[in-house]
Amino acid sequence: MAGDGRPGLEDADVTGRAGAYDAVIIGGGHNGLVCAFYLALGGLKVRVCEKRHVVGGAAVTEEFHPGFRNSTASYTVSLLNPKVIADMRLRERGLKIVKRPISNFLPTEDGRYVKVGGGLERTQAEFRKFSARDAERLPQYYERLERVADVLRSVSEKTPPNPRSGIKAGVDALAQLWPAVRGTMDLQRDVLDLFTKSARSFLEQWFDSEPAKAAFGFDAIVGNYASPDTPGSAYVLLHHVFGEVDGEKGVWGHAIGGMGAITSAMAAACRERGAEISLETGVRSVAAANGQVQGVVLETGETILADRVIANVNPKLLYTRMIAEGDLEPEFLSRMRGWKCGSGTVRMNVALSELPDFTCLPGKEAGDHHRSGIIIAPTLAYMDRAYLDAKAAGWSKRPIVEILIPSTVDDTLAPRGAHVASLFCQQFAPELPDGRSWADHREEVADHIIDTVDAYAPNFRKSILGRMVLTPMDLEQRFGLIGGDIMHGAMTLDQMWAARPQLGHGDYRGPIKGLYMCGAGSHPGGGVTGLPGRNAAREVLRDFRRMW
Repeated sequence: MAGDGRPGLEDADVTGRAGAYDAVIIGGGHNGLVCAFYLALGGLKVRVCEKRHVVGGAAVTEEFHPGFRNSTASYTVSLLNPKVIADMRLRERGLKIVKRPISNFLPTEDGRYVKVGGGLERTQAEFRKFSARDAERLPQYYERLERVADVLRSVSEKTPPNPRSGIKAGVDALAQLWPAVRGTMDLQRDVLDLFTKSARSFLEQWFDSEPAKAAFGFDAIVGNYASPDTPGSAYVLLHHVFGEVDGEKGVWGHAIGGMGAITSAMAAACRERGAEISLETGVRSVAAANGQVQGVVLETGETILADRVIANVNPKLLYTRMIAEGDLEPEFLSRMRGWKCGSGTVRMNVALSELPDFTCLPGKEAGDHHRSGIIIAPTLAYMDRAYLDAKAAGWSKRPIVEILIPSTVDDTLAPRGAHVASLFCQQFAPELPDGRSWADHREEVADHIIDTVDAYAPNFRKSILGRMVLTPMDLEQRFGLIGGDIMHGAMTLDQMWAARPQLGHGDYRGPIKGLYMCGAGSHPGGGVTGLPGRNAAREVLRDFRRMW
């Protein structure tokens, strides 16, 4: 039995098939692969259709400069669910994840720095440089945040209730929220704060110093086209701390071989179970008749018949571009057209001749700070200005930049002595004002980002041997990330849990019989977790079991 009391993935009774495939999955990203694995494990005949030449969606490793390979879009790991890792036997298939020695390194505006991670006492010593009170408060902050994260971990593995099911929906909702309901008043208040407050208002309850607030506040705007002053942004902070590596909660790491090592291992698990994976097989539309899916129509015009279609794409892409308007109720379609997308992200991969030499912590030999997430965003006010600039002019005058240098722990990515770096950059408007195109400003923005890093590490620009730049437009065109949205939709309270992607369809079932959703646009949202894929597969198999 599954952990939430529903039939487990192994319990499906599979007999008889009407179509060529029991299920076709649109998109070979990690959630699509996870879903395919569990459906094939349950005995279904499954085909995954991936538009690109490589499996993995946004979690892929590719050469971007001769001799230099890196994770193209998604770039770090922590949220990948341990049950998915175990069930797909990813470690036995060669997946190795190396923990960061510290979580983050954040240079400050006054020429100092703060390091977060590497143990409580080590972080307290860093905070003590700026505020003794912050250091004293840190253990309680971690403890309180972890209690809420435990609630989130539990809810993330369950199917949200569907209001259409009446009393059962109320029972399911109470069961999922019971850990919070039965918890202490402090827990209940923290849950309310994290789901409704801005990151700033939440963090200012705990810390005095700007470096402490910025170090934690950065997580609140990752992939979030918003200010840390935006109500609800505190939840995104929480979403980024409920992961783990090797059982150690809240830790981040690097997959040896890049993020493509994860999805390559997943693809091998799928194929071993009999699932077909078709590359360079883009889906143009979902075929439906009389309220029932019939399969999918490829970009070549070929039709693949299937009794079920499971979409691992942004819900806005699915419902506004891939399904005939007449197959959807007007109210549903209107709401999906209003689905909020756009994470304000530019992704860069750079080939480096040497490591960045930071003014605040000099040295070109690999140190703990080079192996961490290097955050160029010294204060919450800096992050707020970056957002306001982007809203007004298209991009930030002083962008937020997170730098990861995976070659410091993985020598397979770059030639000896050289390095690769991932730059995750915000805020950049999903669509530029005044009708301008990102194609005309791509290199200008890339230079602007490099100048930003150069202000903290003056050797950075001259060390660059090559670069790949992906604007919001590029992320949409290459990976189907509408508005460059890495989360497949804003992680706001009105687009979460039972309302992701719409109230009445948060249980992974679409408005057409046989249509399901398994991507980050469904519960529990973005990040390389595998949970939308796993949860959706459970519901598909549950419905299939009912048929027989």
